[in-house]
Amino acid sequence: MNVRRVLFVCLGNICRSPLVEAVARKHLDEAGLDVSVASCGTGGWHTGEGADRRMIAAARVAGHDLSAHCARQLNARDFDDYDLLLAMDRANLRELRQHAPNRELAAKAVLFLEWSAAAPPVEFPDPWHGDAAGFAAAVALAERSVAGFVARLRTA
Repeated sequence: MNVRRVLFVCLGNICRSPLVEAVARKHLDEAGLDVSVASCGTGGWHTGEGADRRMIAAARVAGHDLSAHCARQLNARDFDDYDLLLAMDRANLRELRQHAPNRELAAKAVLFLEWSAAAPPVEFPDPWHGDAAGFAAAVALAERSVAGFVARLRTA
């Protein structure tokens, strides 16, 4: 599979997917891989908003800047525009596949942590209802899983 454009997808596009997008962008650049990344949410209630302030703070500690992020919702063009749509959890994956124009395009949607060969959990936990420790854990999981993502892209 020739992967040049990747879309990370979570529920509202204010926590997990913008974090993974930023981590991936940094690691892809460091690896010299020509892969563009973006993120979106399956829901649209945060469209136009920035990343969650708690995620911004946790990401900043790890050297990732989410301050310019602007949330957007998944749209039908995304299935044509991206080679791979990586869902943060099973609910997001179901939504992606339900919105795909056809089966071929639905096959582009997979779970991020399964595709990146990260250690369990298979789903990327949503820190939104938790405390600062949950956001820090999300950053650590993003760092580990993006390493697997980059390694897989190198062999693809």
